Amino acid sequence: MSLRPHEYAAQVRIGEYAVIKKGISRFDLRDPYHVAVSLTWPQFFAALLGLYLTVNLVFAALYTLVPGSISYARPGSFVDAFFFSFETLATVGYGEMFPHGVYGHLISCAEIVSGLAFTAILTGLTFVRFSRPRAKFVLAQELVVTNYNGAPTLMLRVGNGRVTVLSDARAKLNVLLSETTAEGSSFRRAHELKLQRAHIPVFPLTWTIMHTIDERSPLHGFDAESIIASDARFFFSLEARDPQLSATVYELKSYPPVAVRFGMRYADAVTNAPNGTPIADMSRVSVLEPDTDGATTPIVGWSTPEDETVEAGEA
Repeated sequence: MSLRPHEYAAQVRIGEYAVIKKGISRFDLRDPYHVAVSLTWPQFFAALLGLYLTVNLVFAALYTLVPGSISYARPGSFVDAFFFSFETLATVGYGEMFPHGVYGHLISCAEIVSGLAFTAILTGLTFVRFSRPRAKFVLAQELVVTNYNGAPTLMLRVGNGRVTVLSDARAKLNVLLSETTAEGSSFRRAHELKLQRAHIPVFPLTWTIMHTIDERSPLHGFDAESIIASDARFFFSLEARDPQLSATVYELKSYPPVAVRFGMRYADAVTNAPNGTPIADMSRVSVLEPDTDGATTPIVGWSTPEDETVEAGEA
């Protein structure tokens, strides 16, 4: 029987930004693997418990269909059949009760095979959930627009929250704007914002993503009021290679229009120890201060001879 798409709807979230998609379902039971790995841990354990109890209830009902299928079980006792099923599915077998007759042995054999399959699948899913690489980026809670090299610049600071160094970090920043066509139709369009530097080879500390707001920028001519009026939504994605895991980690975050602060800049998050060692305070990644002098010193997480955006103390 085919599913009717109009019967389903699901909420899709990108950070704090949410949309409703119709014609799909939140949990598609035809794709159990994706369902299992996309659940939260509480949901995963709840689903596991519910499935385990359901399987045992089904087998307990099968045992009670034929009286005498379980030796030493109380006649007609569903509770005894349930506990016997629970022990059999787990392949424990305490020995106080055991299957009796051809029917009882057939049901117990089927349950043992089911228990082995259940254990194997559960072990694999648990391993997959534990082994998935997790990003530990520290993202600023707000974006800022301030002057840099004489031009208004949109900035977003991000820190490496791991104690190890990440490599090959790549960033993208997009803005979703409400626009109106010449015919008067309203629609939403995504614009990729060109970054001054979208890639760094090594990412040990912090990195400030920068987009110059010039005549070629989709944000040219916008101020705080017009960004809110156009309901501009910013989407930031970051990926980097974690050498310790030999895997790529990802982060995706959305920012509402009210999260763009004009005339502010990020306060210093990197200082130098007396011996010159850089010290990065990740708790200050989101700290802002007024841009009183109209300039700022962005931070990048790696210094190279051609890099002009390295904060003193981080090189």
